[in-house]
Amino acid sequence: MYRAPWYLPGRHLQTIYPALFRWVKPIAVERRRIETPDGDFLDLDWTSRKHSKLAIICHGLEGHSRTSYSQGMARAMYSHGWDALCWNFRGCSGEPNRLLRSYHSGQIEDLHCVVQNVATNYDYKQIALIGFSLGGNLILKYLGDQGSDADSLICGSVTFSVPCDLASSSIELARFSNRIYMIRFMRSLKRKIKLKAAKFPQKLDTTNLNRMRTFLEFDDEYTAPLNGFKDAMDYWTKCSSLPVLEKVKIPTLMVSAANDPFLPEQCYPNEEVRNNDFLKLEVPRQGGHVGFTANLEGRMYWSEWRAVSYLKEISGT
Repeated sequence: MYRAPWYLPGRHLQTIYPALFRWVKPIAVERRRIETPDGDFLDLDWTSRKHSKLAIICHGLEGHSRTSYSQGMARAMYSHGWDALCWNFRGCSGEPNRLLRSYHSGQIEDLHCVVQNVATNYDYKQIALIGFSLGGNLILKYLGDQGSDADSLICGSVTFSVPCDLASSSIELARFSNRIYMIRFMRSLKRKIKLKAAKFPQKLDTTNLNRMRTFLEFDDEYTAPLNGFKDAMDYWTKCSSLPVLEKVKIPTLMVSAANDPFLPEQCYPNEEVRNNDFLKLEVPRQGGHVGFTANLEGRMYWSEWRAVSYLKEISGT
């Protein structure tokens, strides 16, 4: 089980250090754009293609395909026999998306679009899904909703630091002790709303935007109505992966550190895992949120080593 380096004591350092100070030379750099059924687009960054297996990597809130954790995972998978595809959620590739709607924690239609594009246009024998935080929730929600109908190419999934109960995680992040994370997230989210308002001036009101401090305020005003939900609570309830974990029929490893500052007790689905043999939950005592710093073989982080080892175990190769 994971143990943090001695020089990173505590949940906040274990979360902040890799986010700010890790740099990974990009390996998934070949960009391809695909169209979505509703007229938008998704930008996909690929490694070179030489393996028969593919790992589809989903980033977290306000992340993108070039984050160190995405590229680090892509590099680890590629060096162990998997091609990697790091895809960008709508508006996260460096170019605003076309439509008024945005990405969100439960937009499984876009993940399905990526999976189907791969299944239709490439000859991979196996596909694995790997997700971080919001991206992990997206994967679990997708697999839960798909149930036994999940694409037969998907051999397994691995998720890290998933806020599978969105309401309780949003409340946890609004605590004073987590203000540094909330400030950073809100700054990025507000910037995107201002860009979108410039494109759709008659459809977005930014009067109160600068005064917003929490996800509750932002999701009530923007995320929910832009994506067909009544309000923030309706969005959180319908997009949380926790209620559909019992329906997951793909071997899935869920890893969340016990000291994750983003995750309250509700985000550790012990009962759901006990009742579903396809799920495995590991809760290291340390690691923070999407942390798991360690220089292992090839300078891999522990999370990358764990994903590689689990997928090797279940895929038999």
